Amino acid sequence: MKRKRYTEEQIIGFLKAHEQGAKLADLIREHGFSEQSFYRWKSKYGGMEVTEVKRLRELEAENARLKKLLAEAELDKAMLKDVLGRK
Repeated sequence: MKRKRYTEEQIIGFLKAHEQGAKLADLIREHGFSEQSFYRWKSKYGGMEVTEVKRLRELEAENARLKKLLAEAELDKAMLKDVLGRK
């Protein structure tokens, strides 16, 4: 079975359609995703708007970048301690 990747905008659309009364079985059949995927999306994106999802994606990217910078700084700090400890 071919895997599809849905955008956050499409996922929000599926959730909104379900909230407005569309049956889950009809959405699953029409768009080709599983019930498990729907409930995973609902737990992650439930009650969010498209702009909020975009902001969440930006924050996650910034968080990953900052974690990487912190890890590099900690490595530099450990290296300097090791060099100073040898002298």
